[in-house]
Amino acid sequence: MGCDILCSRYMTSIAANLQAVRERIGAACLAAGRSKDSVSLLAVSKTWPAASLREAAAAGQLAFGENYVQEAIDKIATLADPALEWHFIGPLQSNKTRAVAENFAWVHSVDRLKIAERLSAQRPSGMPPLKLCLQVNVSGEASKSGCTPVEAPGLAAAIARLPGVTLKGLMAIPEPTDDVTLQRRRFALLRETLGTINTELGGGLDTLSMGMSDDLEAAIMEGASIVRIGTAIFGQRQYQT
Repeated sequence: MGCDILCSRYMTSIAANLQAVRERIGAACLAAGRSKDSVSLLAVSKTWPAASLREAAAAGQLAFGENYVQEAIDKIATLADPALEWHFIGPLQSNKTRAVAENFAWVHSVDRLKIAERLSAQRPSGMPPLKLCLQVNVSGEASKSGCTPVEAPGLAAAIARLPGVTLKGLMAIPEPTDDVTLQRRRFALLRETLGTINTELGGGLDTLSMGMSDDLEAAIMEGASIVRIGTAIFGQRQYQT
């Protein structure tokens, strides 16, 4: 009985959190003069067990973002649900590209041509093109992955020519800050970079993957089309030490 009550409360918590996040997205879209349907919610589920994802799916969340390849592959196999859409959003090493190319629908964290080329070559021919976002470092942190805004147009042009993949847009993980003005400035830089790339490539890129639990409103104000939310849905992560 105790376990049943605990599990029920946990399920209710995830469902309630999802509803709260959807309401935040709707309110932010309203404030920005945008349709709420113009922003997709990606649930960041790294370190959370498959059971948590199953509860989120039962509450209507079907797109999940994972950072760690083997952990994600295990969840994909455990859940075995073709309705779920899997997005890889973490740093990607060359020796892990095949597993990602074979199991994911999206990769948000492409930061160099070599990774895109490997994903292109390793995407199975019977699968739809793998959707890619180019990660851009908009806050200039030396420790942060991503190309510079100046490098982005040339890299995007090279990736757009690859078979087996489709370049959809850009992604950023800005340095955390409580300064909303600074949040918006960095997100605006990503939006402006996308505009530059579209001008050079003749259009076609429509994705801005930006905004997390603490800054989704600023991201939506600056044009986010995908917000990546983990803590506000699942709670604080418990990392093994």
